[in-house]
Amino acid sequence: MKPLVVVGDSILDVDIEGVAERLSPEAPVPVVDVERQWMRPGGAGLAAALAAQSVAEVALITATADDHDGRTLARLLEQHVRVVPIALRGKTIRKTRVRAAGQSLVRLDTGDGTADGGSVSASVTRTLRAAGAILVADYGRGVAAHPRIRSLLTELARSVPVVWDPHPRGPAPTPGAQLVSPNLKEARQFAPGYVEPDELAKVLRDEWAADSVAVTTGPGGAVLANGKRLTVVPVPAEIRLAGRFGSDTCGAGDRFASAATAALFDGSTVADAVTHAVDAAARFVAAGGAATLSTCDSTATAGTTETNESAFEVAARIKARGGRLVATGGCFDLLHPGHVSLLRQARAMGDALVVCLNSDASVRRLKGPRRPIVTARDRARLLAELSSVDAVVEFDESSPSALLDRLRPDVWVKGGDYSGVDLPEAAVVRGYGGEIALIPTVPGYSTTQLVAASQAGG
Repeated sequence: MKPLVVVGDSILDVDIEGVAERLSPEAPVPVVDVERQWMRPGGAGLAAALAAQSVAEVALITATADDHDGRTLARLLEQHVRVVPIALRGKTIRKTRVRAAGQSLVRLDTGDGTADGGSVSASVTRTLRAAGAILVADYGRGVAAHPRIRSLLTELARSVPVVWDPHPRGPAPTPGAQLVSPNLKEARQFAPGYVEPDELAKVLRDEWAADSVAVTTGPGGAVLANGKRLTVVPVPAEIRLAGRFGSDTCGAGDRFASAATAALFDGSTVADAVTHAVDAAARFVAAGGAATLSTCDSTATAGTTETNESAFEVAARIKARGGRLVATGGCFDLLHPGHVSLLRQARAMGDALVVCLNSDASVRRLKGPRRPIVTARDRARLLAELSSVDAVVEFDESSPSALLDRLRPDVWVKGGDYSGVDLPEAAVVRGYGGEIALIPTVPGYSTTQLVAASQAGG
């Protein structure tokens, strides 16, 4: 099968999370007590990692350097994609956000790296020529401006879907791109004098000689100029509702572009691909944004977090400082990657995550006499070891309603195919003003499936 190929500038993204409860005596600025540090691929690296959630094989053509941040970025990328490197002159770009109570206080940018404009390896040429679809994720650091890469993109656009996510500091898209996807702010920079998304989409489509341009407008969705047609693609109402509390939009453009490229890769029309991309980007933001792909750097925060706190102590601490408490619940019998994904996404929605764990008796009532496989004590210990989990609390009833009425998290997260009205605890959560967030499960993972597979193979 042909790969989806992402071309662009990769960045190391770091989030430093902490508590800001006082001002510095030296200046009127907040003092942040650091609790955790999270790292993830940024820029084209994030776009590639997101594309890998939709397509079996993703290759990333990007500029790399053998420095500390570059090696960290390489380790993060290899978990998701195959990297095809070109040379980077200078140091790896790193963007560090300092955050407290779910808000960014400052961003620190370091690194001066730009892509070397010299010859590229035969591997770069082979990878592009083998692509089933190409996403150019330009972050203005020279990969999209590379003469040889631009020449290949112009040639390949005649036969392969090319999606271009442009950057104001980067070059114009090569002619023939099937879809170009600036956000509204970027579009206004590319076409001074024009303000409205429909005007911008039409003007830029002609200026860039693109088949289509979709101007993304955040909560408004996107405006698509496709040939002579203009279409407004709104965000579905249920997703706007789920993401209404101060969502982190970091990475939304990358999710839009990667989802659109994956849809074109699968044979969708441009209109259908943009509709899919609007939906995917909105769900991505509602689920916590780019933070859901982050890895906790435990070496950077060792000894800085509270330990052995009960769930109610964590809740009291977070609420006392005006933070956002998230809770989720379940059996978590035979912890698997689907559980880990859910917990990581849930933790990204707030400042602390409490897991409400079904007791052994509760699991037996729900799953049958042969469950649980792992006792509640051991399930709780495994969960507590995860960096995304701040506390675990056990409940004995079939539903966590009574526990939630005491804990009162700001967000109650559930995975799977539930709807809000299907949850027995929904009335309790909504009764005290809480939010219910639903996160899709990772296909192919469930404890029941794992048990059945082990028995069939045994």
